[in-house]
Amino acid sequence: MSGHSKWSQIKRQKGINDNKRGQAFTRLGREISIAAHEGGGDAAANFRLRLAIQRARDSNMPLDNIERAIKRGVGGVDGGSLDELTYEGYGPGGGAVIVQAMTDNRNRTASEIRHAFSRCGGNLGESGSVGWQFNDRGVISVAINGHDAEEVELLAIDAGAVDVAPGDDGEIEVQTEPGDLDSVRIALEGHNLKILNAERTLVASTTVALDRQQAAQMLRLVDKLEELDDVQKVYSNVEISDEDMDAFEG
Repeated sequence: MSGHSKWSQIKRQKGINDNKRGQAFTRLGREISIAAHEGGGDAAANFRLRLAIQRARDSNMPLDNIERAIKRGVGGVDGGSLDELTYEGYGPGGGAVIVQAMTDNRNRTASEIRHAFSRCGGNLGESGSVGWQFNDRGVISVAINGHDAEEVELLAIDAGAVDVAPGDDGEIEVQTEPGDLDSVRIALEGHNLKILNAERTLVASTTVALDRQQAAQMLRLVDKLEELDDVQKVYSNVEISDEDMDAFEG
């Protein structure tokens, strides 16, 4: 359930199938605006903005929306100031949870996130309480599509990957240092490999296994958090079996 996990992929697909594009575009637009505000509106010179725009394009966000978000970030369009906030806590069964948010009202966001934790059997913690259990990484999902898996892994390592592992069916998951994400992606695309997803994310250094009841509670917590307008991403270090996932989805 960390940022690149199977659960995260399922949630992205479900969001599209449920016609929740509007909420997804809002979150992507916020990320673009923050990136443009911090590093300027030139994507060629602003890695974070370049990555945010690529993610928006991968999600079929209209070009007009992307351009408005950039203008908002550099001050070309009126809009409220957004703050980036990170919340840390524990879910059912002791699993670590990190919530990244962007908001124009800190009190509202803190209250909503605290309520979601308490409602679903978790506890909101202090800053730094669980963050030490995660590493900042770039993660790229690569489709094999007839290529030799070992060859793809070697290409990724040669391009600067720090770790490579099998992903879902027909995929290879490539981890990079955050600053190398763009260059590794470009290198893999240069070998005619299809990139399914590329993002900067948090990867848990250790994981926690939950029983079925705890897993269901954790998944409800993630649902409640992701439904909040101010929440951008939710990460956890829990492991949930396919059987428990199916039981929850069913």
